[in-house]
Amino acid sequence: MIKKEPKPIMKVLLYGYGNPGRQDDGLGNKFINRMQKWVNKEGLEGFEFDSNYQLNIEDADAISDKDLVIFIDASKEDIQDFCISKVTESSKMSFTTHSASPGYILDLCKKLYDKSPVTLLLHIKGYEWNFKEELTKKAEENLEKAINYFKEKLINPISLIQFEIPEF
Repeated sequence: MIKKEPKPIMKVLLYGYGNPGRQDDGLGNKFINRMQKWVNKEGLEGFEFDSNYQLNIEDADAISDKDLVIFIDASKEDIQDFCISKVTESSKMSFTTHSASPGYILDLCKKLYDKSPVTLLLHIKGYEWNFKEELTKKAEENLEKAINYFKEKLINPISLIQFEIPEF
């Protein structure tokens, strides 16, 4: 009788960032809240969740022991509802609405820990950025589409690593 070895569980970090007090800028945080509840309800293993107002250099440590990292942020870009891009290492510190970019965090992780987990960025289309703690109706619809897409993918996260995703 051949003994089957248990499949190793992938270590996956989902990290949403943005300001929930600025309407659609809170899409990343809302995504994390909803997905964490779903993953726990489904009993899926190997997942960690985090959210913050912005990425910080300390996040290089947080991703260093992961197989897959998915950053989630609101987007002002000209996209339909949501899109996924592969994050590449970038030593360029970008000063945007968030202090460090996912590429910068990945680059730091490589330099400090000699680790480079597969890293994706989920962009969810947002529309309004006023001081208000609720999403717009259209942003809420985009969030729902992104969540439904990821529910299917997170059951088997290796599919996200093998999937051909364009680099941004």
